[in-house]
Amino acid sequence: MINKKSRSGRSRLTHPLIREADGFRQATWDEALGMVASGLKANRDRHGDRAFGIFSCSKSTNEMNFVAQKFARVVMGSNNIDSCNRT
Repeated sequence: MINKKSRSGRSRLTHPLIREADGFRQATWDEALGMVASGLKANRDRHGDRAFGIFSCSKSTNEMNFVAQKFARVVMGSNNIDSCNRT
């Protein structure tokens, strides 16, 4: 079974899913994360560093916001970083 009930009674995913022509199929975490990484790289290669951006939440911890901006700058090569800290 791909999903199960959470405490709130709603179904939630317990395995990554990959979209294919005939629907979704269950995948391993390594396969799913590999697809995400290759998709991000392909987008950056096709459209350049400025095609990527991160919007972070002011309710996140300083550490989470730091990791988000570090990922954008170091991994993706983008300075397109914003958050709603002004609110």
